[in-house]
Amino acid sequence: MLNIGNIARMALLSVGLSALAGPVLAETIFGAMSKAYENNPDLNAVRAGLRATDEGVAIAKSGYRPQISASATATRIRLGTERLSPFFPATPLIQQDFHSGTASITITQQIFDGFQTLNNVRAAESNVFSSRETLKANEISILLAAAQSYATIARDQQIVAIRKQNLAFLKEQLNAAKSRLEVGEGTRTDVSLAEAQLANAQALLVSAVSQLKQGESVYVQIVGEAPKGIKQPSPATKALPHSLDEAVAAGLRDHPSIAAAQYSVDAAGYQVKSAEGSMLPGVVLQGAVSRNTTDRPNTSDTTNGSISARLEVPIYQGGAEYGQIRQAKERLGQRRILVDSARVDVQQTVVAAHAQLEAAHATIAATKLQISAANMALAGVIEERKVGQRTTLDVLDAQQSVLSAKEALVSAQRDAVVASYALLASIGRLTVKSQGLEVTEYRAEEHYEAVKDKWFGLRTVDGR
Repeated sequence: MLNIGNIARMALLSVGLSALAGPVLAETIFGAMSKAYENNPDLNAVRAGLRATDEGVAIAKSGYRPQISASATATRIRLGTERLSPFFPATPLIQQDFHSGTASITITQQIFDGFQTLNNVRAAESNVFSSRETLKANEISILLAAAQSYATIARDQQIVAIRKQNLAFLKEQLNAAKSRLEVGEGTRTDVSLAEAQLANAQALLVSAVSQLKQGESVYVQIVGEAPKGIKQPSPATKALPHSLDEAVAAGLRDHPSIAAAQYSVDAAGYQVKSAEGSMLPGVVLQGAVSRNTTDRPNTSDTTNGSISARLEVPIYQGGAEYGQIRQAKERLGQRRILVDSARVDVQQTVVAAHAQLEAAHATIAATKLQISAANMALAGVIEERKVGQRTTLDVLDAQQSVLSAKEALVSAQRDAVVASYALLASIGRLTVKSQGLEVTEYRAEEHYEAVKDKWFGLRTVDGR
């Protein structure tokens, strides 16, 4: 059975082999965000959903266009007759077959439908604009997730390195305790304390390596590639607001989730008007041409044509029209409430991210002082132990203080990076353009312009 020391050595070996596998090109946090922007499947799925929403405009515009239908009918008729004769009572039946056919084409054009088509088109366009803003919000979310995953791996790598150093230090302390025991200057208790602390350090290292591997799996899920050459990133500086008031104002003005909610209000308003249009009169113009052919004797082929205009005045439709109007109005009210909810959510997110960023910077400054003091204390305790004023337990406690301070520092550095990018995300500025990412920006309007006025066609813009 493997003991914890063997497990720690295996973990160290796996990390060491991955480092020696070959030259590794360092990945920056901006490169990670670029790859996530291009490769993330969740983001690509949202883009596909937006392309489907674009088709809603073409579908709504079909109400302006004529509807054309054609039909053809073929008929076979068999006629049987008997010639009645007093001289031949059993006259045989005489049968004749005739064929006839009818072909017609009908064109129906809606002239007026109570402005339903007009409002349906406007609602569809508003839905497209809302979905575009939702896509922007998803892009921001994915970029933030990539930055967060990158910073997390950088932290975990440093924690692994710190715990390796701690392990090496504790091995030296164990050897020193054994040496002092051999010459009669120490006790068996000192050795046991050092062994216990060493075993705990081995367990902590295994845990750190495991956490690093989990972080790498999350990175692959978001970015699409395994992390390579991750370095400690710096907090974001591009487009970062200078104050909390500026951040809140920018978030309320620019965040795409608020714009998406506002466009949804517009769409719901047009849907109310469309529902009300069902109670207005409608005018339909219809033209039809038909051709009748037959081979029956004494019957000629005919061609008929007609044009008709129909006025439809709805009087009562079972009450469904009233329920649909009330339903549309309630949905409009719901969308207006969701705008207020989006504003409150953005404001809360901005304040939280700003507070986390300030706390992280303060923690970094304080922790650096703590590390300096803890290192000085450790050195002093070691010297005092040499003259018998301190014990091995005091040394181990001082080393634990140094370890905790170092890990607190790398965690605070990670928190500062994540909070800075979270602040950018909360005000809607974590974008390809604002961060200068080297990736082609997805232009949703190109697909929309290609399909919004299409009359026919089965293939999508990309050829499917």
